[in-house]
Amino acid sequence: MPAETSGAAYLLDQLADAGVDTIFGYPGGAVLPLYEAIARQDRIRHILVRHEQAAVHAAEGYARASGRIGVALVTSGPGATNTITGLTDALMDSVPLLCIAGQVNRALLGTDGFQEANTIALSRAATKYNVAVRRPGDLGPMLRRCLHLAMAGRPGPVLIDLPKDIQSLAALPESFEDEIAPLTEKVVPPVDARSIAQVVSLLAEARRPLIYSGGGVINAGPRAAALLRRLAHRTGLPVTSTLMGLGAFPASDPQWLGMPGMHGTYEANLAMHGCDLMLCIGARFDDRVTGRVADFAPFAKKVHVDVDPSEIGKIVAVDVGIVGDAADVLEALCDAVPEAEPDAYDAWWRKIDKWRAAQCLAYDQGDGAILPQHAISRLSALTAGREPIVTTEVGQHQMWAAQHFGFDAPNRWLTSGGLGTMGYGLPAAIGVQIAFPDALVIDIAGEASVQMNIQELATAVQYGLPVKLFILNNGHMGMVRQWQQLHHGGIYSESVSTVLPDFVRLAEAYGWNGFVIERPDELDAGIARMIDTSGPVLVDCRVAPLANCYPMMPAGAAHNEILLA
Repeated sequence: MPAETSGAAYLLDQLADAGVDTIFGYPGGAVLPLYEAIARQDRIRHILVRHEQAAVHAAEGYARASGRIGVALVTSGPGATNTITGLTDALMDSVPLLCIAGQVNRALLGTDGFQEANTIALSRAATKYNVAVRRPGDLGPMLRRCLHLAMAGRPGPVLIDLPKDIQSLAALPESFEDEIAPLTEKVVPPVDARSIAQVVSLLAEARRPLIYSGGGVINAGPRAAALLRRLAHRTGLPVTSTLMGLGAFPASDPQWLGMPGMHGTYEANLAMHGCDLMLCIGARFDDRVTGRVADFAPFAKKVHVDVDPSEIGKIVAVDVGIVGDAADVLEALCDAVPEAEPDAYDAWWRKIDKWRAAQCLAYDQGDGAILPQHAISRLSALTAGREPIVTTEVGQHQMWAAQHFGFDAPNRWLTSGGLGTMGYGLPAAIGVQIAFPDALVIDIAGEASVQMNIQELATAVQYGLPVKLFILNNGHMGMVRQWQQLHHGGIYSESVSTVLPDFVRLAEAYGWNGFVIERPDELDAGIARMIDTSGPVLVDCRVAPLANCYPMMPAGAAHNEILLA
């Protein structure tokens, strides 16, 4: 006769059978049956974080670096509500993630019981799909549905609300396997040959074409990134990559113009503005790229490739919309587009090269305070042979890292793009390091942003994770201060960090190594020391306090007459 199992043990077995090997979580009363079951099994590793928001960010880092689903486990009430920021972050950036949230016993639902919250209502806008399990028989089918939906089509976060008494229930395995209505979902359609033919025709007529690639290329896997490179080299087209798409096309490739948008390069923005054909693949015309939508790429025919049909035409009207997996569409384009003649776009490239000559990201380090651009450039150069995986917090340091740290491969750059979540980088780096224990993982941080989840220093020590935390310390909430300088009359309201911790002593209190870099001539030795020191290392790199992050000109803010320059 089959042995009985608890709902909690059954759930863990199902997760393990689906390939889940790691859960990031924080215990509480409504998930104690699950934590007992975790202690009784050895198929899934649990990582104890210090805050539930950090559990979700760590699961995001794990998922984005590995390509597998990330899983977070939290208790009811405040445990669940603390995940909303992370879930929204994952939704905005299309990260596959499962959050299992405990809930009070079913008999207490609706009574305002201790640590009861309406998790389903609260998380509905923050998830791709959420479900309240209220019958034992729904547990298995709903879990598999959530695992499928998190990864299918446009990836995203899903949430299961699971009462404590269902976790505790001892029953035969089939008791957790009722039949439920089949899932009705939109299947990603096959590539439309007619649309591909339209693109080929538009490309044949174009004189100033351009590829605008986004995070969807990375989400589609390594095959998509390889096909993007093949298409660009086959056609000779210039390529721009969004903040979320960095690494899908090599930064070292001469066809790459850099990142477009508010903090993008001069050449990328002017090429976006002046192109006559834009092939947008896996990007969503974010406002940080377009600026004024009415002025965005006014001369261009626009092709938009996206796995999510709701994105096509949502912000920018397009001439050809293709719903499909980026890798499949890129493969079809590579097969259909003829190889360009060597001089096909000579005039276009001459104009681009003239814009490039402006060297918009150039800086003069000199002998004064460390410029943050220089710190990132040296960090990039000195880690180039190690294939580092970089996470960031959010702010000026994030944009400097995007501009000056060259990424030649996908899944090496993890940042919070759509939501812009301060406190993302450290827990995300922990998730990456769990997925790749031997990798060089660096969180590039600001002294303000890193304090949002700085308690996760303890998590890194507990699990022996050699995360490197490189803080660009300018004593300000840098991006806020910059905007106040440029747009609010220099009124620096609450953006100056008048009290900061001694980061080195704080690091040491948590069991990290820590040291300060204060002068430009200390940078190379300090970065080498960080890399060569085993275990987690915090570097407090003191940079120029009033340095600004330029340029700040979205593609839609360019002027038509610039094309004549």
